[in-house]
Amino acid sequence: MKKFVIALFFFISTISAHEFDFSDLVKEQSDSVVNIQATRKISSSTRSFGNFPEELFREWGIPFPPFPEQSMPDREAISTGSGFVLSEDGYILTNFHVVQGAQEVIVRFLDRREFKAEIIGTDELSDIALLKISSKNFIPVKIGDSDKMEQGDGVIAIGSPYNFDFSVTFGIISATGRGSRTGEGIGNYVPYIQTDAAVNRGNSGGPLFNLEGEVIGINSQIYSRSGGNEGLAFAIPMNVAMEVVEQLKESGIVSRGYLGVQGGEVSSDLAEALGMNKPIGALVRAVVKGEAADSGGIKPGDVIVELDGNEIVYFHDLQHTVGRIKPGKTVRVKIFRDGKYVTQTIKIGVLPMTQTEVKPVDTKTETTYPLGLMLGELSDERTRSSTEEGVRVLQVMPNSPAYGVIFRGDIITKIKSGNTSFDINSIQDFESSLESFDTGDIILIIGTREGANIFEPVEVE
Repeated sequence: MKKFVIALFFFISTISAHEFDFSDLVKEQSDSVVNIQATRKISSSTRSFGNFPEELFREWGIPFPPFPEQSMPDREAISTGSGFVLSEDGYILTNFHVVQGAQEVIVRFLDRREFKAEIIGTDELSDIALLKISSKNFIPVKIGDSDKMEQGDGVIAIGSPYNFDFSVTFGIISATGRGSRTGEGIGNYVPYIQTDAAVNRGNSGGPLFNLEGEVIGINSQIYSRSGGNEGLAFAIPMNVAMEVVEQLKESGIVSRGYLGVQGGEVSSDLAEALGMNKPIGALVRAVVKGEAADSGGIKPGDVIVELDGNEIVYFHDLQHTVGRIKPGKTVRVKIFRDGKYVTQTIKIGVLPMTQTEVKPVDTKTETTYPLGLMLGELSDERTRSSTEEGVRVLQVMPNSPAYGVIFRGDIITKIKSGNTSFDINSIQDFESSLESFDTGDIILIIGTREGANIFEPVEVE
């Protein structure tokens, strides 16, 4: 009996070891997963009086003599990430945030081959960048169907965490259809795949494989209090990514569907009050005048439960679904209104956004953004009333004072420091107000984020 138990133990161990042996799968990807190195040039300037820097005068409260700023040599900032070969003719896929603002991008293979890459197009909302390297006969990855992946399926992440090239980790799909919690609005248009596979800094842009060796996601974000892996990583579904890639190849920009509603979740109490059998759907709180929902007869108080044949369980399901529909398509929308279900026919609109053409950056004429914020006038937005005040944040530059504090989509209405305050009605107001503060001063940026008030302190650089 003892011998039988021992034999059974070894038999089970052998099966388990074989079941979790991914060595062949990993070897097949060695020529397809790459390291991405992005170089940015950062201009800097300083003021000094003799050998005494301006900071010394400010520290002791002494007025600084009126001397002009001295130009300093540009410094290089290098960031690294991961990516993978998409086609034999050299298309490479990675994250937008890996190459954002880069003057030079180098793609490195495991066998030490290096190629300078061209940025074909980027899409900030999906965090995707399409690169191209000038050579042929590359070995592309196999593309899988991310819509078929289910909670509990096994996955493998390959990338360059902390520049440790071609590192492999294993995990499962913890959840699908996740929204982003970064506050940048990216999750509104990407139904993330959540995984517990170890993902760290440098894994960004790398592939997430299923156990058949097919890429079903692009590693993009982690949720961490320590800055490292805590078992909460998020990947862009490959089906979403390929829709973006197709548009970037065709035109270099991405168009998304837009409904034009603001809303939230349906709680159990609200469902009971509305007469619904269960809490499901996306509650419409406001409708943007003149947009698709308004033209299609959607009203505040409606609950959208189905759109284009897709069930809407949560509000982010509505955002994810609409964002993937091509503008101009007519769809059927099932809503709950006044105690009964009704169906409306709606022509999907175009998501209003600012697109920037990808061009090599001329460092001599490079635009400088105050506090690292690219701003837009509210008066330029056709969906907003001209009576509304403030400026909208279009982009936040990495490593800037506002990065991680102010987010894309925020509306800034006032800047305050102590008893000094400035109303912000235009970009010129914003830039002029900053001239009243010195480097190192802490200012309070006041505005709104998705309808909620914000009060964010930012240090003037």
